Amino acid sequence: MSKGALVSKPIYQLKAEFFKTLGHPARIRVLELLSEREHSVTEMLPEVGIEPAHLSQQLAVLRRANLVTTRREGSTVYYTLSSPHVADLLAVARLILSGVLTEQADLLHALHATPAPPPQTPPAPHDKQKP
Repeated sequence: MSKGALVSKPIYQLKAEFFKTLGHPARIRVLELLSEREHSVTEMLPEVGIEPAHLSQQLAVLRRANLVTTRREGSTVYYTLSSPHVADLLAVARLILSGVLTEQADLLHALHATPAPPPQTPPAPHDKQKP
């Protein structure tokens, strides 16, 4: 995508595309790992839990979005976050999710603490007798 194409898009559309890039569990897990430190693909594989080819695809998506950078040391490729703000974003998302889950847990607890109303059973059908 050219820089001119980026400038002509509204910021909300660019944000939507950015968040779409984050919309895969494997990509989120990769970014979480890279928030801690630089990792090689070999180090990430057991942590992410997907096939090597799939991890490679997800890393390519993150590279195209400029969320990660690479360096090569011999035959090993190491990945790192392109900006510490990515780690900040993940931390904020975790805080928001924690709040949402806490509210849901509170609602669930309140639901279980409230006595259930008696079941409303429909009246039994009356047998009509012929006169």
